[in-house]
Amino acid sequence: MMNRVVIKLGTGLLSAGQGSIREERIFQICAGIQQLRQQGIDVIIVSSGAVGLGMGKLGLQVRPHELSVLRSCASVGQSELMHAWKSGLSSHGFLAAQILLTREDFNEHSRSIKVKETLDSLLEYGVVPVVNENDSVSDEELKFGDNDVLSALLCSLSQAELLIILTTAKGLMTKPNSGVLIPFVSEISPDIEKMAEGTNSPTAVGGMTTKIEAAKIATKSGCAVFIGSGEHPGRIPQIVDGKAEGTFFAPSGLELNQRKKWLAFFPSPKGSIEIDEGASRAILENGASLLAKGVLRFTGTFDRAEVVSIIDPNGKIIGRGISNFTSEQLMSVIGLDNDEVLKKNPWCKRPEVVHRDFLAPLLATGK
Repeated sequence: MMNRVVIKLGTGLLSAGQGSIREERIFQICAGIQQLRQQGIDVIIVSSGAVGLGMGKLGLQVRPHELSVLRSCASVGQSELMHAWKSGLSSHGFLAAQILLTREDFNEHSRSIKVKETLDSLLEYGVVPVVNENDSVSDEELKFGDNDVLSALLCSLSQAELLIILTTAKGLMTKPNSGVLIPFVSEISPDIEKMAEGTNSPTAVGGMTTKIEAAKIATKSGCAVFIGSGEHPGRIPQIVDGKAEGTFFAPSGLELNQRKKWLAFFPSPKGSIEIDEGASRAILENGASLLAKGVLRFTGTFDRAEVVSIIDPNGKIIGRGISNFTSEQLMSVIGLDNDEVLKKNPWCKRPEVVHRDFLAPLLATGK
């Protein structure tokens, strides 16, 4: 059971252009928050959008570089942004509280303690904190650069169990803005980071690059992360239940038996792969990838990037992962070493059947 969730929303989701905001989207988000609160889950909102709203009100088409103009945009837009959140939350019976932060609030221990105490107090009273960077006073060296990073630091400070980053993208794709959606990442490696890229939006900063950076910060502090589309924000309760499309990042440093609860965030397996004793030990004891040499047989029909269960010789499920091969392709490589796999499949850039970055081991009891 989760106790606390941070939800971060980007400018692209909330802005309707020309200095206006998508009030109906905020209303839907607040409806989802209401459902979480009914389950006893505290919610902290991290909301971008102030600069974009201010740009529209001041008639600016392109995000300015001059800090004084950015501050002016933020000053004008922040009041508009909070008015929208106050209206949306009050319609669902909640008070909204504005919290504006700078980097110094996290760098100085005494200030970070005060931020945590304020958040805890507000949540105890049933208030929903709405957090944003204090762009109206921030200097360049103090800025987070993007609310993705702010939301991750806030998760660590507030001891949240899940960070939900809603954006205009479906999640992390194998290729930027294209390719196949990656539903689960157990470890953020350089290969994962290469899949991300920045944004070309005239009103926003960051893009998938900063979202991956935020995921690295949050997962290291023991917080899980979900990155997905916010086009249908009413599905927030489904995200918490592990039933929404997007990319889920497991917390790092977990014991194997702790990882089991996060497997709910995998899509349903399309098949299963039975492996030998050596491959089973390598996965459970060393966090290794699953290689073709260790595969005995498989069941089911699945495509590349679909989820499969991994079964040891005793028939126990020891993990789930994302297959690098279709079931048809896997049939031709069972038992081969890496060099043979690559030679037989010149299209294949890496020989692992399931790479460790996309494999979540667990100690199973027949789940």
